[in-house]
Amino acid sequence: MSFRLQPAPPARPNRCQLFGPGSRVALFEKMAASQADVINLDLEDSVAPSDKDQARANIIAATHEVDWNNKYLSVRINGLDTPYWYRDVVDLLEQASDRLDQIMIPKVGCAADFYAVDALVSSIEAAKGRGKPISFEVIIESAAGIAHVEEIAAASPRLQAMSLGAADFAASMGMATTGIGGTQEDYYMLHDGARYWSDPWHWAQSAIVAACRTHGVLPVDGPFGDFSDDEGYRAQARRSATLGMVGKWAIHPKQVALANEIFTPSEEAVAEAREILAAMEAAKARGEGATVYKGRLVDIASIKQAEVIVRQAEMIAG
Repeated sequence: MSFRLQPAPPARPNRCQLFGPGSRVALFEKMAASQADVINLDLEDSVAPSDKDQARANIIAATHEVDWNNKYLSVRINGLDTPYWYRDVVDLLEQASDRLDQIMIPKVGCAADFYAVDALVSSIEAAKGRGKPISFEVIIESAAGIAHVEEIAAASPRLQAMSLGAADFAASMGMATTGIGGTQEDYYMLHDGARYWSDPWHWAQSAIVAACRTHGVLPVDGPFGDFSDDEGYRAQARRSATLGMVGKWAIHPKQVALANEIFTPSEEAVAEAREILAAMEAAKARGEGATVYKGRLVDIASIKQAEVIVRQAEMIAG
């Protein structure tokens, strides 16, 4: 272990982030009543330019009027390459209630992008005397973003989460696909004439997870575009969870249950993790650094793996 210990990420559930456009007020109450851990009200891609001002006003009103229960309430602002983002930040910070938890910053390409928003938010918080500091989530959705992913992860103490935005990422990388996440038909290998599909998002997800875990940030998988394909969503989510991501976006209400299913440790997994911890406690009492559990070796590293599962289950239950 390095002398500089790996910091713990924020201790809050982030299994599912449910998105809804700020221009569709009728969805707000339904989103608040959902089983999503995080609500992302959108001012960016899902809102037409002519609706930006009204969507912003809708969201501000919703922070005062809607009962968001225990949801972590986030707003995705417009990109820094647009004329809308500064007004998003100013109006949200000056007019929204303290119920607003987070601002999501899209298309972050370097730490300087983050710095610009951080400086503006900090100034408004100081001027307005806001009691609760706003947290940030960033979306990695460009070649620059993935190239600078670690400096972005280290950019500010406000940063709590980082997501992969597959569609814009694919466009920025020049990938020959119009799919949003999931298996890509032409990304395959041949063996004895049979096709085997691999995961084109794996390396980007791994880079995000490594950067996030290094700096105590929650790594999150982004959207899965085909909301009619439940098994495709599950498969993508399982890969993400196996790599170390803590949750996934839902761009349709039906995806909320799928995300919660995959990113909630099963009773069997939690029971096995507790048994491993108990087996290692018994081994330590005997002065041993390793033992055998169900025919396989477990040691100090196994404790760390088991503790991740148990902590996650306890946090969700709490």
